[in-house]
Amino acid sequence: MKSRPDLFEAKGAPGLEIFQLTEGPTPCSHIYMEAQIFSPDSKRFVLHRSASPHGSNKDDSNHCYLLCDLENRGELVPMTFETGATAPSLTPDGKYLYYFVNETVTNGGKLTLKRAALDGSERNTILVLDAPIPDTPYRPSQIYPLSTISSDGNRLALAAFLGDGETQNAPWGLIIFDLRAATVQMVLEGPSWLNLHPQYCRATDAEAAHDIMVQENHGGRCDLTGTYYKLTGGKHADIHLIRDDGTRFRNFPWGRDGNEVCQGHQCWRGQSLTAITSTDVQRPRGKELIESLPLPFAGHIGIATPGGQRNVLSRDFPEPRFCHFATDRAGQRLVSDAYTDDRKWLLYAAEFGADGEALRDWRFLLDTRSSTKAHPHPFLAPDGAKAFFNSDESGALHAYMVSGL
Repeated sequence: MKSRPDLFEAKGAPGLEIFQLTEGPTPCSHIYMEAQIFSPDSKRFVLHRSASPHGSNKDDSNHCYLLCDLENRGELVPMTFETGATAPSLTPDGKYLYYFVNETVTNGGKLTLKRAALDGSERNTILVLDAPIPDTPYRPSQIYPLSTISSDGNRLALAAFLGDGETQNAPWGLIIFDLRAATVQMVLEGPSWLNLHPQYCRATDAEAAHDIMVQENHGGRCDLTGTYYKLTGGKHADIHLIRDDGTRFRNFPWGRDGNEVCQGHQCWRGQSLTAITSTDVQRPRGKELIESLPLPFAGHIGIATPGGQRNVLSRDFPEPRFCHFATDRAGQRLVSDAYTDDRKWLLYAAEFGADGEALRDWRFLLDTRSSTKAHPHPFLAPDGAKAFFNSDESGALHAYMVSGL
């Protein structure tokens, strides 16, 4: 972990420190900002080597997940050793890392679910899926690079392509793994689920622990092997909520009106029942952050869903340009990048006010000096005291941390 005060500008927020967590010619990256990769005490988290901000190549033998120990000057300890390791999730108690080993091919191969103790004391194979998903004709492939774990630690959700290599416009699906019973079932399928972004609600009550936020990309298309060539069409994506048994399909009141477009970045506001999305708005032009509660399904009508209550969090910010963002566990602090007209990725932090208020106490943190290819994808430690982002300012992609928030 190397101190990098040179990355701050004169107008940066006072009292902050910045550190580069990885270095060298091999690209390293934080995992996508919605991932559940932090221990609850904010002392340890997982990032990865030989990777991009959007994932890794399953055939790259140099790729691995690393445990970063912030109490020990950012020591990096390898957590995976298998080629094809993907889709990590830390258990809510911070004791275990679940991940998959992806050896799938279209309509074949195998997918292995593994668990490793963060203290190195054990490593187990939980389940091997080398046949069709039970009660379906489908074999998973094109494994989504993020999994999501329920707040009670009992279930893991994963998205995958379900095509057989011969069917045009083949479906994608949401697969639920019961971690106690070591069983698997599919609860959602269709061609519009090709970029699902599944995210379990982080609220701890028994019912909310079964809810998963999902993204539906209307008009998306892929080839026979599941490679995207069109992510959306028409009125773009909308965001839904589904129970992990496939019931209670619901709406979030965002997008789909021809003016407001969901960017495809959303997250839960900490451990609450409220979710936040980033949008592209044509009139007046801007990239807003909006929070809402879910609503009963009323068709794929987004913002027009009856009863929608929307809080535009960024409404007091002049010319909003926000893209990727995340909150702390309490849902009281937010960090976001903003992409400017002159192609800079800037980093901001803000505080939540009372219900219905806009974000307040906006603070410019720094220019990440990232190129247009290296998305910063910022997120916060659970306690909100540290922010993390990616940058290729050194000439190679690496992971960074801002402390003192």
